[in-house]
Amino acid sequence: MITVVAYQIIHRLTQMSATSLTNLECIQLKRLISISLEEDLSIAGDITSTLTIPSDSKSTGHFLAKQNGFLSGLEVAQFIFQEIDSALEVKWTMKDGDHITESTYFGTVTGNTRSLLIAERLVLNIMQRMSGIATATAKMVEKINCVHSKTRLLDTRKTVPGMRFLDKMAVRHGGGLNHRFGLFDMIMIKDNHITAAGGIRQALDSVLSASSTEVPIEIETRTLDEVRQVLEYPTSSARLQRIMLDNMVTSNGDTSMLKQALELINSQFQTEASGNVTLDTIGEIAKTNVDFVSTGSITHSVLALDISMKIKQNY
Repeated sequence: MITVVAYQIIHRLTQMSATSLTNLECIQLKRLISISLEEDLSIAGDITSTLTIPSDSKSTGHFLAKQNGFLSGLEVAQFIFQEIDSALEVKWTMKDGDHITESTYFGTVTGNTRSLLIAERLVLNIMQRMSGIATATAKMVEKINCVHSKTRLLDTRKTVPGMRFLDKMAVRHGGGLNHRFGLFDMIMIKDNHITAAGGIRQALDSVLSASSTEVPIEIETRTLDEVRQVLEYPTSSARLQRIMLDNMVTSNGDTSMLKQALELINSQFQTEASGNVTLDTIGEIAKTNVDFVSTGSITHSVLALDISMKIKQNY
């Protein structure tokens, strides 16, 4: 059974400011750092650095963007550096969510050279992925803004296992919104639930007859007939908030079915379009003024933004 406490915790996580780490995120990040360092260092540690670099060597690492894009993961990177060596000093000239152009230096980290090199790959892997997600998100948000639409972009649960909190943070840095975090903070009745329950009415009966919680409900529809079934369902529950309109847009951007669905709903519920959402189609989708459009592509098919860290020894 979903608990109100679990919902409230994760609700605060997904609604927080995009520029500060919550206690929950710090806990998740510490766990990720521990797993990553165990994978990278094992028992022997960084044997190359140990053999080639004096233990008291000091250096400064300079961060360079090698592509245009949007930055994400700077605050996370600073947290990682501090966890690995609290004496490391990090300075940024830009912040999460900022647009950056190719060949721009945007920060430094100074301290023990061995510590810098232990942290380097973990920091870059995370910053590159997060910046790639922020960049992909920003491109879609720009397409929406270009048509002066009220539609807002949502992410999905199609994320890297164990790194969902970072993927979703990056979406916020790119100007998108977070959908549910997991299976516990929203009741989302999808096609498989409907099939297993025996139909839309049966699925809604089961959910709404259960003990009430604060957890919102969304139901997926794939046809106009399914939309009508939801609209005809006799409920006054405010928990049923949103209707997902899945695959009602064609791959070439034809939104005629989506428009019909929106006319049927007539603002009685929040609406969310999903399926066939690409840079080529999102503008047409946004022109319908559907409340939300969700896509997994901004996290599951992301291209990392090319970022490097080059060190210079301090004498």
